Amino acid sequence: MNKATKVFTMTFGALMALAGIEHGIGEALQGNATPSGLMVLSWPNSPFFSAVGGEPAITFIPNMLVSGLLTIVISLALLAWILFFVQRKHGSLVMVLISLVLLLVGGGVFPPVLSMVVAIAAKRINAPLTWWRTHPSVHGRNVMAKLWPWFYGGGILSFLAMLPGLGILSYFFGINSTVLILVVLCCMLIFLSQTMITGFARDSLTKI
Repeated sequence: MNKATKVFTMTFGALMALAGIEHGIGEALQGNATPSGLMVLSWPNSPFFSAVGGEPAITFIPNMLVSGLLTIVISLALLAWILFFVQRKHGSLVMVLISLVLLLVGGGVFPPVLSMVVAIAAKRINAPLTWWRTHPSVHGRNVMAKLWPWFYGGGILSFLAMLPGLGILSYFFGINSTVLILVVLCCMLIFLSQTMITGFARDSLTKI
């Protein structure tokens, strides 16, 4: 088993599932309201979430309470799958399907989409990583392996900077900057992708 890849999948997949739960709570609290369209805001009247535009989401459910409850249930299903079953055969495919459903019922935009990206790594938890064992040099893979913990930590910190970090800055200190949001988002994407890539390199150094 590729340990770094599994840790990456479980950590960031779980974070995306928890973000989905947070979206669902905001939608459920809106009660039996009818969405004005497919695009909704999970937290439309919350000063804390104003920095991230009220957290946009997509829902095909014509009732915000039902949409929110479904989002919470599906997010919990995604979390359980990631923690206990994702390493199984077709585990990554099921993860993609659950994430797709989450996207369509109100789980936000980035959490389900990034969960699908994480599923790319999930498919390689038990893979032989043949390409990684033959193409990059051993020295190159050693360097990448040493960088993995830093990218992994940076990924977690950038996620926390997005939520709840931006909300804290906006609500308590009045800092509400579009540029800051874009910087944090870019950091999330960079650290996420680099953690996955360096994880493959790290796992390729382990003897089969």
